[in-house]
Amino acid sequence: MTEKEGGLAFLPLGGTGEIGMNLNLYRLDDTWLAIDCGIGFSGNDTPEAEILTPDPTFIMEQRDKLAGLVITHAHEDHIGAVAHLWSRLQCPVYATPFASVVLRRKLGEARLDQKVKIHTIKCGGRFNVGPFDIEFIPVTHSVPEAQALALRTPYGLILHTGDWKLDPTPLVGPPTDIDRLREIGDEGVLALVGDSTNVMTQGPSRSEAEVREGMTALIGSLKGRIAVTCFASNVARVETIAMAAQAAGRTVVLVGRSLRNLDVAARECGYLSGVLPFLTEQDVNNLPDDQVVMIITGSQGEPRSALSRIASDVHPNVALGEGDTVIYSSRMIPGNERAIMQVQDNLTRRGVTVLTDRDAMVHCSGHATGDDVRTMYELIRPQYAVPTHGEWRHLTAHAALAQEKGIPAILLEDGDILNLAPGVVEVVDTAPTGRLAVDGNRLLAMNGDVLAARRKMLFNGIVLASFAVDDEGYVIGEPKVSAPGLLDSDEPENIRVREEFANAIDEIPDELRMDDQSFREAAKTALRRALGRKIQKRPLVDVHVLRV
Repeated sequence: MTEKEGGLAFLPLGGTGEIGMNLNLYRLDDTWLAIDCGIGFSGNDTPEAEILTPDPTFIMEQRDKLAGLVITHAHEDHIGAVAHLWSRLQCPVYATPFASVVLRRKLGEARLDQKVKIHTIKCGGRFNVGPFDIEFIPVTHSVPEAQALALRTPYGLILHTGDWKLDPTPLVGPPTDIDRLREIGDEGVLALVGDSTNVMTQGPSRSEAEVREGMTALIGSLKGRIAVTCFASNVARVETIAMAAQAAGRTVVLVGRSLRNLDVAARECGYLSGVLPFLTEQDVNNLPDDQVVMIITGSQGEPRSALSRIASDVHPNVALGEGDTVIYSSRMIPGNERAIMQVQDNLTRRGVTVLTDRDAMVHCSGHATGDDVRTMYELIRPQYAVPTHGEWRHLTAHAALAQEKGIPAILLEDGDILNLAPGVVEVVDTAPTGRLAVDGNRLLAMNGDVLAARRKMLFNGIVLASFAVDDEGYVIGEPKVSAPGLLDSDEPENIRVREEFANAIDEIPDELRMDDQSFREAAKTALRRALGRKIQKRPLVDVHVLRV
């Protein structure tokens, strides 16, 4: 940061202008605070990567000034990147009991559980992180123990909402603490940094109690095997499905690792105490079809999820077919539409009935509607509104609602550094941002060479050639050319490419033949020319030269 080094500033590194990958930073004088650290899932525009994280380079380079990371709730887009990025941040983490349990399991899988210091803060608790005086304020969301944050600083009070909604009957956990929010507003709030995801929906939020009523009626009316897919972290929804199943005399089976992890974490924190223990997918075939309800991961069409494999009939334990029903108790996250429809199409092809929230009351959003946001502004009465967490259309709609209330709204892109105090509230600088792809146990830059090569291979293919030469650089035998995904080994086009490549190698000047690197580059140029003329594409090419 080059301007206004003192004072209070806000910087979103992820989650503004898109859904997912939340990583927010606040600076108080020369100390930084991180809020949330989440993953995003690949969409149609990034087929070369499945899981994405924000690029933390900006804060990593000054992590000696990073006081800590506070988690607002246990959703993947707010907590899922901690295990991937903590080694670059190396700061203490603060979270509620449920989020702490979820995070410890993730860190354990990454073998970081003994390295990361997690401070467990009670819901509604007040604590300090460096110079930041922070208060958790319970809010309703589709995961237990979601918290808004009141950040008290010498320059003013900031309310960071996290994900929230207004639901008087959330069933799991308390409703949003409206009285405390009003008291925070009475203190005087400099800025509200707020969730925008569902702001375009009009009217009040629907309640989880309505979903329970609708789910109970629906499950009680169906025959055959029933499978319900939902977000694994939605404890209230899992409880709703389980209670609806029990009311219909059915046994609940969990299918998918993330659901099993959720079950353990929830029961450890005292949730799901009113439902019987769940069976595992290995037990499902021991139950009559009319006595089972399966809760299955994969509501967003993730290719390796349990539901995707069931739809393709490649799951090792579970099969669905004629007379069975799959209920989607979830929303479509923008960007996942094609993948979700493909899974639903595969299920329908197998004779499965697919039901969604268009057919019955089986889902409600965990995010604030436009009416909820209006109520929040009436409670908080901030001097400024800073819409965040959502696509650009959501941010602009949120800004319009704030301006209805006479509150100026400031729209930010990821990387914008917003000066909040002292002086004019305005963007004063920008920080480098980007996305990293989780690739096994490593992180790769989306604009780096590895993924650039993968994109090229995905759309244009790859061609590998190899040949042997003697100590003077002349070819021994015939070159081999392999073009998986482009050419069959025995088709005439492949033979013509190989012949043209062989002829081109023979024409490489003698002065290039004695240096392996020069010879290899000349051979790659020859291969590109042969391919360009024959298949009218520009695949990634590589050549291996063996000198014997």
